[in-house]
Amino acid sequence: MTVTTTSLTRAAGISAAVAGAIFIGVQINHPPMVVSSVDTTEWALRNTAKVVMAALALAGISGMYLRQVRQTGLLGLIGYLLFSAGYLVILAIAFLSAYVLPSLADTAPGYVQDLLVAAEGGSPVGDIGLMQGAFAASGVGYMVGGLIFGIALFRAGVLARWACALLACGTVSAFALSVLPESFSRPFAVPTGVALVGLGISLWRDQRWQTTGTPATPIASPATR
Repeated sequence: MTVTTTSLTRAAGISAAVAGAIFIGVQINHPPMVVSSVDTTEWALRNTAKVVMAALALAGISGMYLRQVRQTGLLGLIGYLLFSAGYLVILAIAFLSAYVLPSLADTAPGYVQDLLVAAEGGSPVGDIGLMQGAFAASGVGYMVGGLIFGIALFRAGVLARWACALLACGTVSAFALSVLPESFSRPFAVPTGVALVGLGISLWRDQRWQTTGTPATPIASPATR
């Protein structure tokens, strides 16, 4: 099997679409963010899924950026670096949540609860060390990076513009969670998941068109997307 730029970019599109689907799936009936939830099989499975999601998202947005690096320019580079950094930290946090926190739930429940509170944007009672900075970095990377990257993709006009706009709006909408009830946190993640699915499919179709020259179904021109 010959590995080509086109096949890698199409794989990145599939990765983004799968990441978006997982991102939506893990929000459904998510267990409460309390210590008693941490030491359960469901918690481990959900956070393992988040690790996979973040890794696939990194591959997906890398493919999106490389496909239109000239069109997105400096704005695209800034958005890509911030958004990638956000997902990289999310991956690390999800890994710790899946494989480290369960072992601390019995011996240091107070620390675990503080981490869970901080993860939801609250103010922990105790000192959680560098994890406070990690949560802040993931939030800035996800929200600011997603907004800038979505705008850059929209301006480039290569991928589906509705998905680019939804990515920008979906990620920046997380700012509203600081003034909204906790119950809004899960539904607010859905638009970003849908955007990743849409962008992934759009990237895959774009590469299919590049390969065949004739898309199986009509694809709108960049100016009308």
